[in-house]
Amino acid sequence: MMLKLEVKFSGETKLIIRLGLPVIIFLVLILTACTHPYKTPDLGGLYNNLIQNENPHRNPVILIPGLLGSKLIDPKTGHTAWGKFSVAGITFNKVSGPASIALPMGIGKNFDELEDQLVPSGALDRVVVNFFGYPLQQNTYAYILGVLGVGGYRDQDLAEAGFIDYGDRHFTCFQFDYDWRRDIVESAQKLHMFIQEKKRYVQQEIEKRFGIKNYNVKFDIVAHSMGGLIARYYLRYGTEDLNENGSLPELRWAGSKLVEHLVIIGTPNAGSIDTLINLVNGYRPAPLLPHYPAAVLGTMPSVYQLLPRSRHHPLIDENNQPVSDIFAPKLWEKNGWGLADPRQDYMLKHLLPNADTPEKRREIALDHLHKSLQRAKQFTAAMDEPATPPPSLHFFLVAGDSESTNKTAQFDSKGRLSIVEKGLGDGIVLRKSALLDERQGNNLTSRLISPIKWSQVLFLFSDHLGLTQNPAFTDNVLYFLMESQRGVWH
Repeated sequence: MMLKLEVKFSGETKLIIRLGLPVIIFLVLILTACTHPYKTPDLGGLYNNLIQNENPHRNPVILIPGLLGSKLIDPKTGHTAWGKFSVAGITFNKVSGPASIALPMGIGKNFDELEDQLVPSGALDRVVVNFFGYPLQQNTYAYILGVLGVGGYRDQDLAEAGFIDYGDRHFTCFQFDYDWRRDIVESAQKLHMFIQEKKRYVQQEIEKRFGIKNYNVKFDIVAHSMGGLIARYYLRYGTEDLNENGSLPELRWAGSKLVEHLVIIGTPNAGSIDTLINLVNGYRPAPLLPHYPAAVLGTMPSVYQLLPRSRHHPLIDENNQPVSDIFAPKLWEKNGWGLADPRQDYMLKHLLPNADTPEKRREIALDHLHKSLQRAKQFTAAMDEPATPPPSLHFFLVAGDSESTNKTAQFDSKGRLSIVEKGLGDGIVLRKSALLDERQGNNLTSRLISPIKWSQVLFLFSDHLGLTQNPAFTDNVLYFLMESQRGVWH
């Protein structure tokens, strides 16, 4: 069977298309799909019985946001350094505004000694930009909180702030806000203290509601982006720090004593080349938000810990040769990257007011750069150590694999970076990075090779933040937290 289509353009030009039966069937299917979109699940109907059956055996959930995902405030002045934006106010503070979120630097001081006055103040569930009096809003973690709310996980912060009245049912969900600028190991140590605090609280609630004393509470964690790295380090090493001699800490799965399920969403488990781009060129979160110069980002140890793995060849030189060590300080100094860029002295002058010469400021900046790169290299090695988790601990990955995502960068003789290869991911994190996929060269056709033993993986056709808004995310995450079998791999 043949179908002839005749298309007439202006004048006498005609285009005749002859379609065979297979093509006709294909087109009909496509048109049918367009007119009958996929239905979304009735989550209330699916999980209503589980929600109503409140019992002490369902693990409470901790939400960990990603980089930039917690508000930062000055408790003395009440000023919000990160999380509240005004376009009118940004224009006239191109130095002092972005500099307000930079961390201190100092020669001979460890990162835990370099503290400022800012503290975290809740997950950034929505970003509101005041555009000359007109608020523009973008949801960030509100969707995740909404999904957990559908499953009956009542967020304590929202209830105590008076945003939602749960009655007395708000002891099952907690937001771990943290200072995302600081060392990830430090954040993992604070996560332990947070979990211990919430464990005591939940135990008291269970005793009050169900009459069970000292219940062995375990938590499930839902973490986005960098939050997944904090959770993974905690599960592996607990509160143990990285060794000063450069050796790796002992991997004893210390955090698994208090955690059973980990859901990580769009986490750069093998890093991201965008991190290098941002550390070199600075970063603008959105068109209406300020530009944060390289010197400001360079003060934050956590950002270096998001750099990609050298063994995956994410960076090549002007001769197309892969860089053997992306964490090498000499590489950064030679190319004038980040804190090693002499052009950043205008910002260093603001960040280091007590250093009265460019030479002194550069000495402090290079010391901080060296410490940050060394710490990041050791951190990534600790995170990549292959190990089988205990049977009670399950990992669920949600990742994107449909968006064009930066994969390989090249630098020229002047140190200028350009993207020369892209891959599939969520627009920020490559699919291979989320999986921590170690397949290279001749073994690309084999099954997944990864130091992380995934219990379940869900790929979605969404970007980095859109992953949490996908209907498939909501249904699968609730199943994983509420219905999946415990104590077995599935």
